[in-house]
Amino acid sequence: MAKATAAELSMGHLALHYGTAEEGPAASRLLQELGLRETQVLPLPGGNFYRFVVNAGHFSRGDGIVYLSALPEPQAKLIAAIHAALRVGTDNEDDAVTGYRAMMATDYEASFHFGFLVSSLEDLEGIVLRLRGLNETDPLLKGRLNIGMNRARRGNPEVDARLDASPVFGSCSRFAYGSNGVQVFVETDLVRSGQLGESMVFELDYVFPGYDSHILSVVEL
Repeated sequence: MAKATAAELSMGHLALHYGTAEEGPAASRLLQELGLRETQVLPLPGGNFYRFVVNAGHFSRGDGIVYLSALPEPQAKLIAAIHAALRVGTDNEDDAVTGYRAMMATDYEASFHFGFLVSSLEDLEGIVLRLRGLNETDPLLKGRLNIGMNRARRGNPEVDARLDASPVFGSCSRFAYGSNGVQVFVETDLVRSGQLGESMVFELDYVFPGYDSHILSVVEL
């Protein structure tokens, strides 16, 4: 029997949801601030449907796409039922919820998240600085973002020196599960996902060029 040939695949699309119709424009704005290109806005009764691509090379392709739409009512009802059953946000919150929140507080990537690779460290630093400002002053995004980061594990003098001088990573005390790269995490309740349907974590990564071993090629313990 002939051996099966592996199919050539690319990342096609990811479908995301925002909470209410009123939050659609803010969720779209955030994705654009992260660097995605908005290619379509389709007004629907329950909230706008948005289409994005990760970069200009995917405008007319069938991959590199992110769809964003309002949370369907049955899914919203299920999330509400889960919150009620587990007493989420109350003084009598279920221990499972408390443990989950504690895990996420110490490791942004411990649960579902969506990662993008940024080609320039300067671009990534600019995104972080811009998001910090928007989280403080922008009418749509103010108070809706929780930004965290991991710098590369120490040991490479060139990388260490660049990150020590960084306006973003210089004061960072958290380290990635690997070397020669950095991670930025943007948690927001403008996009709903995860076990509790409360928020979404977007990850922005940069890998220093010239190294076969880096944060996205190997996990270090």
